[in-house]
Amino acid sequence: MTNQELQALKERYVAAGAASPNRQFADYALNAEIWDADGKRMIDFAGGIGVLNIGHCHPKVVSAVKAQLDKVMHTCQTVMPYEGYVKLAQKLAEVAPVKGDAKVMLANSGAEALENAVKIARAATKKNNVICFDGGYHGRTFMTMAMNGKAAPYQNEFGPMPGLVYRAPYPVPYHGVSEEEALRGLRMTMKSDSPAGDTAAIVIEPLLGEGGFYSASPQFLQEIRKICDENDILMIVDEVQSGFGRTGKMFAIEHSGVQPDMMTMAKSMAAGMPISAVVGTANVMDASGPNSLGGTYTGSPTACAAALAVFDVFAEEDILGKSQRLGQKLYNRFARWEKQFRHVANPRHLGAMAAFELVESKESHQPKAELAAGITKKAQEKGLILLACGLFANSIRFLMPITIEDDVLEEGLNIVEECLKEVGA
Repeated sequence: MTNQELQALKERYVAAGAASPNRQFADYALNAEIWDADGKRMIDFAGGIGVLNIGHCHPKVVSAVKAQLDKVMHTCQTVMPYEGYVKLAQKLAEVAPVKGDAKVMLANSGAEALENAVKIARAATKKNNVICFDGGYHGRTFMTMAMNGKAAPYQNEFGPMPGLVYRAPYPVPYHGVSEEEALRGLRMTMKSDSPAGDTAAIVIEPLLGEGGFYSASPQFLQEIRKICDENDILMIVDEVQSGFGRTGKMFAIEHSGVQPDMMTMAKSMAAGMPISAVVGTANVMDASGPNSLGGTYTGSPTACAAALAVFDVFAEEDILGKSQRLGQKLYNRFARWEKQFRHVANPRHLGAMAAFELVESKESHQPKAELAAGITKKAQEKGLILLACGLFANSIRFLMPITIEDDVLEEGLNIVEECLKEVGA
């Protein structure tokens, strides 16, 4: 079917709230390229929103999934377990930098991992409150919507959010929130809204994803760890978008040396297959009773096979090294654009998790969201999938596969530069 025919079906049968504004439909993809239903080639700088760190349809992952399909597709691991779940739990426990010996539960999505992390934290601490941060994004279920540090479009029209979720500032010095101010705000939240005796967990992204690709410094994260230790609060690190090599290490928290009590992960964990995990200190993970965690499809055999293959690809193809080198290439290009274009500012990266901002002027730092929207639209017209993000919707983020070929990367960056010239003018 053509894009036009599929668009007509989408308008008739797909709920408006779930429908994409994109009028192209993916037909097939390979590494950092996608071809739509009309045969148009697109360069992918979005990676399914950070899901495809090792690219579309990596042959080793595809082979692993196909092999699993010939054996077992589903049993529900709480009814009859299988090797893949246990082996993947072992792998995750071995690499996740949590405090002490680790244990694992698998789920289906990032939001589901966050929901379970909160459940586990409440069971382990016998406390209920959760503190999150401005600009944070944790999902679209009711609990995770309440945890998000941005109301629109996630909470719109859905009524009251669950209670006992409180907010603190995230340090973004470029927009006037210093680390000192963020820590003062956290302490005030704990004084005025969520005292330590009622707080089960502090949940933080070490590098904001949807919130704008701003990273918390090692010193800030170490201070969060100290506050948690002093007040019997669990530190939960959300690595759903920043994990699995995007920042040049397996997990972004590793840049700080901090060991959280729990971590959530998903997205590039299985290169496109739906799976997520909560990894935490063993006694914390074992706090809830039998059959209190899980679900019908959690840790499905095919998704586990894909995730195990991802670990093999990381070992064989130097994905972490490639991420570091890609990040430096991106930053070098951004720095050139910052000098070349008056609206480009605040280039930043941690590994290949990279972004820059579009502002009214370099002096004012005033966000220019309409310019970001115009550039992503123009990029699509030119054959490039590009995303904006951020609390102010003015950051252009780069989530292309880490495995992107040099010539495809250069072609895509040249399109961005053309868009900056045409739209920015």
